[in-house]
Amino acid sequence: MNKTIIKCAAFLFLCSLSLVSCNKDWDEPTSAAYGNNSINEENIISIADLKTQYKDVIYASTDTYKKIDKDIKIRGRVTGNDLGSNIYKQVVIQDATGGMILSVNQSGMHAFLPEGQEIIVALQDLYIGGYRKQPQIGMPYWNDDQKHKAVELGRMYKELFQQHFKLVGTPDVTKIDTLKGFTPALDKEQHSAKLVRIENVSFKPVYGLGTFAPDSTVDETVAIVGGCVNRELNEYTANQVVIRTSTYAKFAARKMPYNAEEKKPIKCNLVGIANRYNDVWQIMIRKESDIEILDN
Repeated sequence: MNKTIIKCAAFLFLCSLSLVSCNKDWDEPTSAAYGNNSINEENIISIADLKTQYKDVIYASTDTYKKIDKDIKIRGRVTGNDLGSNIYKQVVIQDATGGMILSVNQSGMHAFLPEGQEIIVALQDLYIGGYRKQPQIGMPYWNDDQKHKAVELGRMYKELFQQHFKLVGTPDVTKIDTLKGFTPALDKEQHSAKLVRIENVSFKPVYGLGTFAPDSTVDETVAIVGGCVNRELNEYTANQVVIRTSTYAKFAARKMPYNAEEKKPIKCNLVGIANRYNDVWQIMIRKESDIEILDN
């Protein structure tokens, strides 16, 4: 047998092996690119039940927290992330009973936790507490100035977070229940951190640039606290509702709806996360499309 025949036979043999391999039923990878795919669906409780179980911690007179030492989980859809840069290092989820903030020391989470994505969060060994009575999940914040004393609930490490959540299905924004007809009278324990829609409201006129959250170096007439600006609505008082916007939000430099020529407000509808700050609602608009200008 000459060398040419031998080479052809070898080539055909390799091809046959390749065909057999292609026809083999391979197991698909079971690990998720993000999160912990080994989390099961046992011991899932509602967000409302979680708030009830830890109400003494969440709604204490001073900010405090407690470690969750039992195997319980919550399941909800992402309603808020850092896509519009107004929500910073947080993911907001909600189920049919309420909303919850997950504080994570990570940026760009909208890439793997888009709006409408359902997740399961394994809570054991994480911490729950309240920041001005707004419930959230995270880890103790350590203050070096106080000899490593944990002074409040802060963000969990991103590596830890990855071990405590599981992606469920694919994102579906149509399954997010936006609470319409928002009023300040809503129960703050039940509705905090929920996605709400405020209809037919207008902004109070302000001095300076009249944007949602100008830089203090550009507009010194604005009080910036915690990197954010509070804007008031004509329909409510400042101790009822404010629209809170970060100076880093992608829509921060947008002009608030106002007719400067006629010196009158322009009505609009707003969608955002309804956080509480003690007894005040702080509405966090997620992105520019959450602002709907009405025909006036």
